[in-house]
Amino acid sequence: MQRRTVIVGGGLAGLAAAVALAERGLPVTLLEARKQLGGRAGSFVDPETGETIDNCQHVGLGCCTNLTHFCRSVGIADQFREERELTFVGPSGETCRFRESLWPAPLHLLPAFRSLSYISGADRRRLARALRDLARFDEEVASTESFEDWLIAHNQSAELREYFWNVVLVSALSETLDRVDVSYARKVFVDTFFANRSGWRMQVPTAPLDELFNGAVRSWLEDRGVDVQTSAPVEHLEFIDGRVDSVVIRNGERVTGGEFIVAAPHWRVGELLPERLTSHPNLAGIGRIETAPISSVHLWYDRPVMTLPHAVLVGRLSQWMFNRSLLWSGEVQPEEYCYQIVISASRGVREQGRDEVVAGVVSELAGVWPEFGRARLLRSRLVTERRAVFSVLPGVDHLRPAQQSPVENLQLAGDWTRTGWPSTMEGAVRSGYLAAENVLGRLGRDESLVRPDLPVARLSAILLGLPAHDARAWDKQSRSDE
Repeated sequence: MQRRTVIVGGGLAGLAAAVALAERGLPVTLLEARKQLGGRAGSFVDPETGETIDNCQHVGLGCCTNLTHFCRSVGIADQFREERELTFVGPSGETCRFRESLWPAPLHLLPAFRSLSYISGADRRRLARALRDLARFDEEVASTESFEDWLIAHNQSAELREYFWNVVLVSALSETLDRVDVSYARKVFVDTFFANRSGWRMQVPTAPLDELFNGAVRSWLEDRGVDVQTSAPVEHLEFIDGRVDSVVIRNGERVTGGEFIVAAPHWRVGELLPERLTSHPNLAGIGRIETAPISSVHLWYDRPVMTLPHAVLVGRLSQWMFNRSLLWSGEVQPEEYCYQIVISASRGVREQGRDEVVAGVVSELAGVWPEFGRARLLRSRLVTERRAVFSVLPGVDHLRPAQQSPVENLQLAGDWTRTGWPSTMEGAVRSGYLAAENVLGRLGRDESLVRPDLPVARLSAILLGLPAHDARAWDKQSRSDE
């Protein structure tokens, strides 16, 4: 009989590891400190109304192959709505439809980029050259240069940096351009826009995150015998003869096992592991990983004020608007209509008062869609996740540890571990799969769990020098996942 794998942390990384191991018949205990699973991809109940509210809008993309596989595995893929058109609202209120053409990648979005009418002709030419150079940038070359410095060196004007590069990357990475590693900026554009024509397609949840990750995924795990314990904060791990023997929960209970996965936020690792381990060269950088906040403003109105499902707001405090009442399937709101506004890298928001932020957002929305000013605002809520993502500062990969820790029966998981991805749901799922792979390998069951990236289109490989993948092998793997 195989000994149990104990997973500390019920965010997406821990859930992905648990699902992968449970699918293969391994006994698993999952311990989560909070009352619900999902981690930062979670929801809370508004004490005033009893309504379930997501901490912040989460979305996937077509390039998120492991997130897609995870959702299919647990039966929630149909709770995501694919969006093939975005609406950009320019600084002066001009509306630009961003959609793919019939051309092959990487040309499929060329008409969409040209549709951004608030970018001047001269800046569009500069943008085209910089996008080409970015795609050809050698991400293996170590650099301490920030992406803003790279953009300035590539003749990107202040307006172009603010109205294009900042719009895309702050949303994707939740960091300002001066705090972004060039390799991660490249990854966003290559994986999302260049490599494959479906990489950019947005996947938006149509139900509260709590219903998906705490409800459906928890049920899936428990149906397969996983011991899921919430409200079970782990104090520390106990070691015997250089191996992890058990974890100690705050109530004093010890949970023993044979394999262990710590899927907690990186700032908690130092509390869970002894100093002799956190000072190991492979783990010593964890404490230097920085974080960035994301804020969301939730607005409830007495009537519908727009028909778009979402919109990108350029050059404003408000960055994205999501029409929650339209996106959440099955929700009937005859008296109230909810809109969520996302503000990434929101350090400035934390310095303002709640009323000031809400008033500023409402004013911006009314300037674009006058109905926001005419309708009655019933209530509002500002939510800030102070440590929403890890910061992709130049050189951050030197701080991120591998999933295999220096202790043979201890794995690490979390979007902050070494996945090659920034802080995203995809990165979290990949880390969980990688940790589970290591557990299986130690049990003599070598198996690759991480799904490959989307295949690079032939023309993208030719024009941009991107590495070509075997599309037939990817198609075979994709069909086996369905």
